[in-house]
This record gives sequence, structure tokens and C-alpha cells, in this order.
Amino acid sequence: MTRQGGAVLARWRHVACGVALAAGTAQAAPVHELAPVRIDGMRLERSLADAPAAVAVVDTEAAQQGQPRLQLDETLSRVPGLMLTNRYNYAQNLRLSSRGFGARAPFGVRGLRVRVDGFPETVPDGQSQVDSIDLDSLRDATVLRGPASVLYGNGSGGVVDLNTYDGRNMAYGRELRVTAGEHGLRKAHLHAGGEEGDWSYYGGVTGLRYEGYRDQSEVEKYQAIGRVGWQMTPAQRLEFVLTAMDIPRGEDPGGLTAAQVKADRRAAVPMAPRLDAGQEVSQQRLGVRYRHDDVAGGQYQVQTFIARRDFEQQLPFPGNSHIEYQRLFYGLSTDYSRELMVAGRAQRFVVGLDADAQRDDRDRHSVNASGQTTGRTAEEKQAASAVGVFAQLDSALTDQLLLSLGLRHDTVRLRINDRFLSDGDDSGTQRFHEQSYSAGLTWHYSDALQLYLTGSTAFETPTFTELANPVGGGFDSQLGPQKARNQELGLRSLIGAGWWSTLALYRVDVKDEITPYELQGRTFYRNAARTRRQGLELGIEGPLSEQWSLALAYTWAHNQFRRFDDVQQGADVSGLRMPGLPRHIAFAELAWRGGLGYYAISDLRFVSDQYAENTNQTRVASSTLVGLRGGRQWRFGDGELDLYSGINNLFDREYFANLRINANSDRPLAQRGYFEPGPGRTVYAGVAWKW
Repeated sequence: MTRQGGAVLARWRHVACGVALAAGTAQAAPVHELAPVRIDGMRLERSLADAPAAVAVVDTEAAQQGQPRLQLDETLSRVPGLMLTNRYNYAQNLRLSSRGFGARAPFGVRGLRVRVDGFPETVPDGQSQVDSIDLDSLRDATVLRGPASVLYGNGSGGVVDLNTYDGRNMAYGRELRVTAGEHGLRKAHLHAGGEEGDWSYYGGVTGLRYEGYRDQSEVEKYQAIGRVGWQMTPAQRLEFVLTAMDIPRGEDPGGLTAAQVKADRRAAVPMAPRLDAGQEVSQQRLGVRYRHDDVAGGQYQVQTFIARRDFEQQLPFPGNSHIEYQRLFYGLSTDYSRELMVAGRAQRFVVGLDADAQRDDRDRHSVNASGQTTGRTAEEKQAASAVGVFAQLDSALTDQLLLSLGLRHDTVRLRINDRFLSDGDDSGTQRFHEQSYSAGLTWHYSDALQLYLTGSTAFETPTFTELANPVGGGFDSQLGPQKARNQELGLRSLIGAGWWSTLALYRVDVKDEITPYELQGRTFYRNAARTRRQGLELGIEGPLSEQWSLALAYTWAHNQFRRFDDVQQGADVSGLRMPGLPRHIAFAELAWRGGLGYYAISDLRFVSDQYAENTNQTRVASSTLVGLRGGRQWRFGDGELDLYSGINNLFDREYFANLRINANSDRPLAQRGYFEPGPGRTVYAGVAWKW
């Protein structure tokens, strides 16, 4: 056994001892009954205690208290196993990775399935965008970490399931919130919701203007959401959800080299202002859902949606760097679930079908160093479809032991019709047929402790962007899906008065990992031979007293190329760490909610060192950021006034808000623009009036 392997094994032994100790502690501690938490992001609606997976449910109202609500990391940083970056570049979007999946995405979210109000934000080729999510309208968030293709298909890293207010059970029917801060931050939100007889409604609008910390990083963004629900009968409900988003300006400052960072952290890359790099985006989506809770003793649900997205982007360099597309994204899903008794034991099952499709009209133009368009370089129609059929079963083997099984088959089809033939015909079709499996055991050791053991598989197909052929001529036929096998052991325990702890140990082996590299200013992708992700995720949360509470989240991860000869960088990187993934991530939040409506909350986020490229030659130092926020709430009759303020990066540390992984890998190391510096100490304040 290697020295490194022995160290890893030793860590797992220590964790096993910790599991045994936690079990003993939970058995000895008095049991405090808590209201059960139910989750529906796992297709089969079940209690959190029955889930054979690492699942976190976040109360967004508490997590966002006193926050400016700029990005999703304000809500999800408390979830172990997650890494959220790129908070301040709205042209590239928030990057979200789970257990190392998604870190390679140059923009947006890759490798995870994202859903909002039950409708997918992930298109059939596997890419997700979170820019259309109205953070001020979020009610709760459920995060499943680990391979989850058996639930929703194409995706290796897990599921982020978000729900907005629908007008039911709202403490206040209306709210006006205004926030302002340094770097030109101005944000306003207004919503109204409620119930009238069998009807419920919710509507919200949000506007954001932010000049940004760096040059060429201004954003202007508007969002709207509307929900209407009709309780047709006690067992039947019909819902309509309409969302709209418009970003008329979202600038991109680009990634700096180490020398440029040293000279001026706030600068944009030289070409970004000259080319006015950035994007313009608009998106609208309509979703309809029908649910019947009494069909042959079970629940039946069907939903459909249609979305349109118009996108235009100028990248921060000349050449084939001006991109446009118009996307139509639509789909339908249906499922049936039921509970029944077999031989005196409870059984729950769900069967269903998902079908999604996207149609993109895409253009690309060349731009010279003066920002002038010099000609069209690409015109094509892209079409993708994904059809999946699935089944899941929860079977009570004994009063304490629950068996969970899952099976899914997916067909993903990608097609390009090239209409710009002067440089050759790049038309092509790819079709992938994939099966996914899962099996898990949940042991209810006591009311205060549940342990689970699970194994699952997942797949992740290349996206249209990733299938680009570096030598031209259609799709890159050498690039195939990556496939993952996951093993996981975990526990959830209630210790003492209201203290919850979660622990998960996992190992994910991936075959044919899809990895990026850059060639002549453009990103391409190849399959690495083998990678392995293994780690530990720990979460602890509870009250210290009537006024004080503490939340802790810690992740230890070892993400490694097991076998990969990186031809682009001329090195065998087998055994090296995967870039953009730190070994340690920690989050801590200490909150005081005192009398007379006062509150004060401090949070700490630690990210250990990581590498910016496959060869591990560019090490990025660790960072520790501390935030402080607080305020006071007054109640006047049926209303509430909240005055709040906060300081991000309290100790003014230098750090990077984002890394552009393997950027400019065809250049010498010193000329590669990996780094996007984050802002220093930043102050904001706001007021919210609820009535």
C-alpha cells in the first residue's frame, strides 16, 4: 500500500470510530421529538429520515436573513460537499460543484440537475443556468449530493431542488425590500401573495443594478415571477408558474494572469473594455402542473413547461468571440406513486417518464481588436432531446430496516445542422443510451439516529459545446459520456436538545472523465481515463441557548486523476489533484437573535489551497472570509419593519472569487489568465417592510 493510500485508509478508520461513538451518544442522549421533514426532490416523496443519501434541506428565510441576496451561495454555502464560486461575474454566472462535479464548467452549472418549483433548469445536453432564479422569492432548498442519474438522468453530481412561495401559509402577504451598498449596489424587490377560497397566488418583481468591484463588471438585471394555484377538489390541484428574466447588460472583465493581478486586482483584461465584453440575456418560462392525490389509491402528477431564452455574448478576446443563440426548451413529465402493504410490510413505489427537448438557433461572428465585426464564422441549428423512464421502490424489510431501489433508462440525442458551409460541413448526430441504478439500506437505529449505506451509478454526456471538434468536421467522435460509480455510508443523528448532525463518507470512481483544455483561445474537451473522488462531509446545527445558535459544515475531499496523459499540456497527470477543487472547505455561522427584535449573525468560509490546471504547477493559496450582518425587526400591528446592514470580507482579505480552470493552456504558464479577484471589505444596508 502506498503511503498516501495508507493515510486515506487511516482517515476512514477514524471516521468509522466516530460513527460508532455517535451511535453511542445518540442512544444515551434523551430523545427530543421534532417535526418530520419531508422531501420531494428525490421523486419518491419520503421523510428525510428515510432517505438513503446525503440530503440537506435549507430554510432559505433564516439563511438569507440580513443578506443582500445577490447569489445562491448565500443560501447554500452551509451545505457540506458543495462549492460555489464566481459570485461577482454575472456574465459567466454562478459556478456550483458537488463532490467535485461541475468544477470544470467555464460558466454556469454543469454535472448537476437544477430544478425550480419542480421544473428543470437543466437542458437535455446537461447544462444549467441559475440566473433566472429570484432569490427573494425562495421558500426552501433541498440539495442531494452524489450521483443522481437514477432520479433525473444526465448528471453526475446531484440535485439542487428549489421552491418559491406559492401564496399559501405566508406569514405576510406583501413585502417591499430595498438594498444598497458599495460598488454601486442597488437592488429592490416587491411581492404579494395569499389565498382566496380555493385559489392561491404569488407575484414578485426584482431589479438589480451593480457596478461591480472590477472594471468592466457592471450588471443590470430584472426578474418577475407569478404563481396561481387552484384547489379543484380536496384531492386535485392545478398550478401555473410564469417566470421572466432580462439582463440588458452583464459585463465580463475576464481572467487575469498572475502578473496582472499583482499590478491591479480591480482591472479587467485589456481587451475586455475595448470589446465591451459581456452578455445580454432574456428568458421566459411557463409551467403547468396537475396533481391528483387519489387515483387508484395513489398519487398521479403530470406537468409540462415551455421556455424561451435569447442570448448574446462577446467574449473578452478578439477572433471568433461573438456568440448568439435563440433557444426553445420544452418538456413533459408524469409519474404515479402509491403506498401499500405487502405481507404486513409497508411498500412505496413510483414509476414515471420524463421527456425534454431543446432547439437552438446559433450564430458566431469574428471580431477584430477594435471591436468591429468582420464576418460570420458559424450558423447552425442545434437540437437535443432526452427521454427517461424510471421506477423506485422503498420496502420496509423490518420495523427498523428500509430497502430502497431505483432503476432508470435514458436516451439522449444531440443533432447539429450546419448552415455555414464555407469552412466545411460540421453537421452531425450523437445518440446515447444509458442505464442508471441505485440500491440503499436505511437503518433506524433509534428515533435519534439513522444510518444508511447506498450504491449508485450515474452518467454525464458531453454537451454541444464540449462535443466541438478541434480539427473541424462535426462532432468529436472520440468524446463519449463519463460514467460514475458511487459508494456512500452516512448517518443522521439528533443529539441533545435540538442538535442535528449529519455525516457522509463517499467514494466515486469515474471512467472517461470529461476534462477541458484551451486551443487558440477556445475551449475543447477530452476524456480523461480514470478519476476518483472520495471524501467526508460533516454538518452540525443547533441552539446554544434560547438566543444563540450555531451551524457548522466541513468537507474533506480528495479528487484525483488516477490515469490521464494530458497531451495538450505535455504531461502525464496521473496521481495529481484535479484542478479547481480544494482539499478542505469549512463553513461556520454563529447567530444571536435577542429580545426586542435585534439579531446579529457572523459567518466564516474557509477554502484550502487548490490548483488552476491539470499539471498542478499553479497553486492558488487558501482563503478565509468572514462576514458580519445584523439588524432589528419592529412589529407594528399586522406589519413588520426590518432594518439590516452587513459587511462582507470583514478583514479585507485578498482572494479569488473564481478560477478559469485550464485557461489558455496552449500558452506558457505565466501568460495564462486563471484569476478573477474578489472584492475586499464591502458594506451594504437595507430595509424590508412586510404587511
